[in-house]
Amino acid sequence: MMILRPIQQNDYAALLKIAHESGHGFTSLPLNEELLQKKIDHSVSSFAKQTSQPGDEGYLFVLEDTETGEVVGTSAIEAAVGLDDAFYHYHLSKVIHSSRTLDVYKAVDILTLCNDYTGATELCTLFLKDGYRKNCNGKLLSKARFMFIKQHEQRFAQTVIAEMRGVSDENGSSPFWQWLEEHFFSMDFPTADYLTGIGQKVFIAELMPKYPIYVNLLSKDAQAVIGKVHDNTRPAIELLKNEGFTFNGYVDIFDAGPTVEAKVDNIATIRNAKDFKVEIGEASGDTMVLLANGELENYRATVAALSFDERASSLILSQAIADALQLQSGDTVSATPV
Repeated sequence: MMILRPIQQNDYAALLKIAHESGHGFTSLPLNEELLQKKIDHSVSSFAKQTSQPGDEGYLFVLEDTETGEVVGTSAIEAAVGLDDAFYHYHLSKVIHSSRTLDVYKAVDILTLCNDYTGATELCTLFLKDGYRKNCNGKLLSKARFMFIKQHEQRFAQTVIAEMRGVSDENGSSPFWQWLEEHFFSMDFPTADYLTGIGQKVFIAELMPKYPIYVNLLSKDAQAVIGKVHDNTRPAIELLKNEGFTFNGYVDIFDAGPTVEAKVDNIATIRNAKDFKVEIGEASGDTMVLLANGELENYRATVAALSFDERASSLILSQAIADALQLQSGDTVSATPV
C-alpha cells in the first residue's frame, strides 16, 4: 500500500537519494546535504506550528511503500512564497507599436520581470521514482496536497500556484537560459538553478535585465520554449489543468517553464472532496478513491479501490486501510474519486 505522510527526521537518506535522482532543473531539492536537512527540520516545525494564517511554513510530504518501507516519492506545499526572499517571474504580455501616419500596427510579445505571486501558496517538489510511475501513485502525490489544504485552509493563501519544469536537455542545458547567459550572465544553467535552490538569489536582482525583453529579439530556440514544459513534466501539468489550474503568462526566469495558478475554491479535488464516517468492514469495489484523515502532524493519505457513493454518510474501509490512515470506526475520513 502507498501512503503519503509528512516527512520525518529519519527520512533524510531517502530524501538525499531523491535529490540525486531528480536531476537538473529541480530547484526545490538542491543537492546540498546541509540544506536538505534544513528542509526536513523546517517541515517538521511547520507541521507542529500553530497558526491561523499562511507564513513561511513549508510542508514536505513523502510517499512510502508500506510493504517495503521504501520512500519512493516526495511533494510539498509552501504556505506563502516571497515573504522573506523575492519571488521572481517573467510575465509574458504584449505591447502595440502603431502609427496611423505610416499605416503600421504590430503587436509584440515582451517579458517583464515581476514579483506578482508574492504571498501565494506554492505546490512544489513533486518527484516520483521511475519504477513507481504507475497506477495512481502520481495522482496520490499531487492530489493529497489538495486534501491537506482543504482540511487546513487557514494555513494557505487563496491563490495556489505551481512552477512547472521548463525545457532542458539531459545535460541540464536550457535554450532560454543560453540566451540570457550570453547577454547578461557568465554562468551555466545548472549553476544558476542550483544557486537559486540554495537561497542565493541576490544575483538575480543584480544581473537580470531590469527592462522588458522583446521576445522577437531572443534566439529562435529560446522563443520556442517559452511557456513549454519538460517532457517528464507533461503528466504533472495535465493533472493540474484537470484540477482547474490555468496558465496566465507567467514563466520561470531561468528555463521559461510555465507557472499555473488556481483559486482554492476552484480546485476540483478541494471542491469535490467530502467527509464520511468510517465503518470498518469488508472493503471492495472498483472506484479508485483518494482518502485522507484530518490530522496535521499525523496526516495520512492513500488511494484504494472501494465501493463509493458520494450521497452516503459513511464509507466502509478495511482494517488495513483504516490502520494505515490511523483511523478507527466512527472517525471522519475525507474522500473523493480519483
